[in-house]
Amino acid sequence: QVQLVESGGGLVQAGGSLRLSCAASGRIFSINSMGWYRQAPGKQRELVAIITNSGSTTYAASVKGRSTVSRDNAKNTMYLQMNSLKPEDTAVYYCNTIVRADVRSDWRSYWGQGTQVTVSS
Repeated sequence: QVQLVESGGGLVQAGGSLRLSCAASGRIFSINSMGWYRQAPGKQRELVAIITNSGSTTYAASVKGRSTVSRDNAKNTMYLQMNSLKPEDTAVYYCNTIVRADVRSDWRSYWGQGTQVTVSS
């Protein structure tokens, strides 16, 4: 099993910044992509940013230019630096990772419990 623990959420004023972290632990042989998703009340979960094991990144249009996703492969940890935050960024942010437990295992997807980000106007 793999556990993902997000941290760094909180309440911030519009224009402020937050840095989210996602630490993966457990039975991990290899991690493929890691990603951040968010879900606002009454809305579907949406992609925020993804980073592959080679460091390639993809961002949602709504956060591109304001956010930076990064990862520390030695620590199995991913980060999301969010700047110039807007009230519409308010959501629960979830971490996702694609992991292989050993060389013979299939890749499996895991989700964290989420961390609340609230941006006040």
